[in-house]
Amino acid sequence: MKNTLILAVETSCDETSIALVRNGKDVVAMEVYTQMDTHAMYGGVVPEIASRMHTEAITLVLESLLQKSHVKLDEIDAVAVTYAPGLLGGLLVGVEFAKVIAFLYNKPLIKVNHMMGHIYANNIDNNLKFPLLAMVVSGGHTELIEMNSDYEYNLLGATMDDAIGETFDKVARILDLPYPGGPNLEKLAKNGNVCYELTKPVNDAIIHFSYSGLKSNVINLVHNFKQKGIEINKNDLAASFQSVAVDEVIRKIEIALKAKTYKQLILAGGVSANNYLREEVSKLADKYKVEFSVPRMLYCTDNAAMIGAAAYPLYIKHLNFASYNLNAKSHISTIE
Repeated sequence: MKNTLILAVETSCDETSIALVRNGKDVVAMEVYTQMDTHAMYGGVVPEIASRMHTEAITLVLESLLQKSHVKLDEIDAVAVTYAPGLLGGLLVGVEFAKVIAFLYNKPLIKVNHMMGHIYANNIDNNLKFPLLAMVVSGGHTELIEMNSDYEYNLLGATMDDAIGETFDKVARILDLPYPGGPNLEKLAKNGNVCYELTKPVNDAIIHFSYSGLKSNVINLVHNFKQKGIEINKNDLAASFQSVAVDEVIRKIEIALKAKTYKQLILAGGVSANNYLREEVSKLADKYKVEFSVPRMLYCTDNAAMIGAAAYPLYIKHLNFASYNLNAKSHISTIE
């Protein structure tokens, strides 16, 4: 089969990333320009600033990528771009940039769901083995997906309110932790003990996820303690919160594993960088004797290589080829 080289663009949040990916697995080169230090001054991502910084950086990122890879744009076979979900302003920058390249070099334009990118990040250093069970955990998504082959899937469970990553960030904020909240909360939890009794999410057999109650419980507990002058052990509260939040993920995955046999259990999304979550899911995979896969840290957070990996089976199947009318969408399910 002919080698397929895809130029992939990712601008869904606060990283401007472009990559060259061959055959969905070989990352020829990748550049990531992060805005983290800028947004840290505001305690979180400011959408207007993010989109402006994407606009300023994206051409420079492409130039750096081409210099590093010694690849010319007329050598690529297709252009892939994240069109959803994410911050609308940032997505628009990437979509319009990809359209221009596709038009100028007469290459197919492939639209990629950002969350499917996270799933296919597992295919870069490993191989997806079907049927598989994918646990997608990010700032806006907590979804359990069954995949029977490339882009043939069933959504088993989804976020009913707050996603796990969003909840990590909000709890980190109430604990006065700097941005990015999730990773800093994980650092605190490593030095803490699980001793605070917190509200567990909906304890039923339905594979859906709800974290609003747990988030509110932590916020109310912190406010009440402060009003009463009681000192909060931040390490212990972080550990207690993380334990309950991750336990809900484990419990829901186990419901699915009991119902059907899968060849592979994969973890995907930005929160998959959490080592405690990785360890607990790995233990569950061992228990049910299913292969466990999680991307390298490099490919857990937002990056263009995962978009190139997700675009390759679309290119082969001739799916999601977009016209120049392609628009960005801020909200969308993983499987849309």
